[in-house]
Amino acid sequence: MVIDTQLASFFTSGALIIIGIFAALFIDNLIKKVIGLAFIGDGVNLFIITMGYKAGGIVYIFMPGMVINQFAQNAAYPLPFALVLTSIVIGASTLAVMLGIIIVLYKKYGSVKASKILGE
Repeated sequence: MVIDTQLASFFTSGALIIIGIFAALFIDNLIKKVIGLAFIGDGVNLFIITMGYKAGGIVYIFMPGMVINQFAQNAAYPLPFALVLTSIVIGASTLAVMLGIIIVLYKKYGSVKASKILGE
């Protein structure tokens, strides 16, 4: 049984999201929670890219000499790629802020365990 590339990407994005949700909800270490949140973001980005995938598609740049009908039928949809690029930039900056907050919490409480910081 040969699995399609798009189907494999859907399964991988689902696995990343499930692993990320598990880490964010059930792991006590704040750094591991942040990594889990990054997994969720990466899974969503992969899902969006997979939705924009077109088998046999061409790059969506109209070059001189191309036939407009052939270009319109075969060009990949550019919006998902632009959205994912924006999401990657926002995710990287948010990740840096979350890790900075964890550093401040570690200096104040001496631990990165959520249960110790919350006093449970």
